[in-house]
Amino acid sequence: QVQLVESGGGLVQPGGSLRLSCAASGFDFRTATMSWYRQAPGKERDWVAVISSTSITTNYADSVKGRFTISRDNAKNTVTLQMDSLKPEDTAVYYCNTKKVRPGIVVDYWGQGTQVTVSS
Repeated sequence: QVQLVESGGGLVQPGGSLRLSCAASGFDFRTATMSWYRQAPGKERDWVAVISSTSITTNYADSVKGRFTISRDNAKNTVTLQMDSLKPEDTAVYYCNTKKVRPGIVVDYWGQGTQVTVSS
């Protein structure tokens, strides 16, 4: 079955950096588009970044553009989110995501999430 396991979260001061990783298994990672989402307390889960299966295409939410970088290693089945110039508003639980298209529906798969707290 699909498994996504995030790691790398923690407490960091404003302006600092963190690197999140997601280890994937149970599906053909090499052909999958992968994304990161985040959910702040009391708010909806928001999309952060996406990367295509071959890394040719990446895209970012306006709120993180220029500060976050998504990448992947298809040999290791991992996707990474490098977060620089962190702000307190980046505080959230960060989730790794992949989607499977079934007839008539799109199925979302999520990891358990990793907490990122930006505070002085």
